[in-house]
Amino acid sequence: MHDELVDHLARSTPLNRGEALRVIQDVLAYFDETTEEYVRRRHRELQGQGLVNAEIFERIAADLKYRAVAPPELTLRQLRRIVYG
Repeated sequence: MHDELVDHLARSTPLNRGEALRVIQDVLAYFDETTEEYVRRRHRELQGQGLVNAEIFERIAADLKYRAVAPPELTLRQLRRIVYG
């Protein structure tokens, strides 16, 4: 899986092949998360940091623009519906 990328990382960093493969798998798993999964996870994390919903949904809306494959722009209402149904 992704042998060329694994080889490239092993050559260009101090990582060995096994470490490079784990890094790639971690990155791919992170970006494999659906928009809904991302919104729910970030909501929980930010809530755990003591932020209130108004701040949380504004931050999530801004952060979504920088995902590897940015989803369509979601309104604050759509974000709330993802979290609360």
